[in-house]
Amino acid sequence: MLQIGKINSLKIVKQQGADIYLGSETSNKVLLIDRLPANHQADEPLDVFVYVDTEGHLAATTRIPAAQADDIAYLPVVSVNYVGAFLDWGLAKDLLVPFSEQHLDMEVGKSYLVKLFLDDKSRVLATTKINRFLSETSVYFKVGEKVHLIIAESTDLGVKAIINNSHWGMLYHNELFQTVQIGQQLEGYIKQIREDLKIDLTLYPPGYKLVGSLTDTILAKLQANGGELQLSDKSPPEAIYAAFGVSKKVFKQAIGALYKDHKIILEKTAIKLVR
Repeated sequence: MLQIGKINSLKIVKQQGADIYLGSETSNKVLLIDRLPANHQADEPLDVFVYVDTEGHLAATTRIPAAQADDIAYLPVVSVNYVGAFLDWGLAKDLLVPFSEQHLDMEVGKSYLVKLFLDDKSRVLATTKINRFLSETSVYFKVGEKVHLIIAESTDLGVKAIINNSHWGMLYHNELFQTVQIGQQLEGYIKQIREDLKIDLTLYPPGYKLVGSLTDTILAKLQANGGELQLSDKSPPEAIYAAFGVSKKVFKQAIGALYKDHKIILEKTAIKLVR
């Protein structure tokens, strides 16, 4: 059975002049709108994106879009007309966000988080009204489970992220030791399911010791710089992050551990290796 709006693995079932039709034993025939790859063998399956064209016909392309139906993606607006905004998703035909599916009027040149879905005619459309597709709570995730994240927005507490295109979760500022951007996709982990069933996240796997790994990194950088670094617990957070990609709090914990182990000397504006 064909999955419209998604990647399908299909074989050539008919050639009529220059037209090539793809399908499977249980699917309808689908017109391939572009050329076959040069090295493709006639009996081999071909990975194609299947969609409904403007005339309501099934079509397929070997070009793979940036997102498929049911995905959430961060895509740029390339044009706006009387029916809505159009997004660049990597195909020749841009992706429509009808005005009825926009929270606010979308602007050319800006990027937005959108959910891709099929309308009642099986056409792939997008919406910025993603909350109706996402749940705030869950009992199905397990602590430590690896998940796919899309960074969505910054709040006073931390950064909201979309989990597996289906749920909301939170990465807290005091545990987020790297810069993230809206729309960025990365791997994360379920840190805990709270009493209210909301989901806390972390970018680090279970058992990962951030301070422990950072102390090794600091020692290596000290050795590479002649035993001295112009950073200390008084340095601005931006300088610390630029050097090690961590917060000032974590850096202070790491150099504190090194100092207690008599491996470094703490000075007002620098740290030095103990010789």
